[in-house]
Amino acid sequence: MKVLELAKQLGVTAETVRFYTRIGVLRPTKDSANGYRIYSDKDLRRLRFVLNARQLGFSVDDIKEILAHADRQRSPCPTVRRLIERRLHETEQRFSETQRLRNRMQEAVTQWSKKPDKAPTGHMICHLIEEFAEGN
Repeated sequence: MKVLELAKQLGVTAETVRFYTRIGVLRPTKDSANGYRIYSDKDLRRLRFVLNARQLGFSVDDIKEILAHADRQRSPCPTVRRLIERRLHETEQRFSETQRLRNRMQEAVTQWSKKPDKAPTGHMICHLIEEFAEGN
């Protein structure tokens, strides 16, 4: 199948297929008559795997590492477990940071709703931000 056929089957863009081809995740053959890339059922399965892994938060490098194990006929499962634990830890950290930011934003909304508007001066751009930063 050609790029557009593979893309359509998986509901992605042709550029997505080309990207994963460019980085070596997909390995189509070339049609000797016209030079078109021809994707196999194996490429279809690999790209479906990649898309599923991306939905779980695996990075492109993670996926390449997982596929390298599979290509060598080695179980990628220990690597997958290690990587998902790392990605979960990173996600929990980002979530905590986002919650802290949300709390600060809520605090700012509450405080700023009670403050007047002020024009900038030579020493101040926006008193809301500047006073909030000083007070915290």
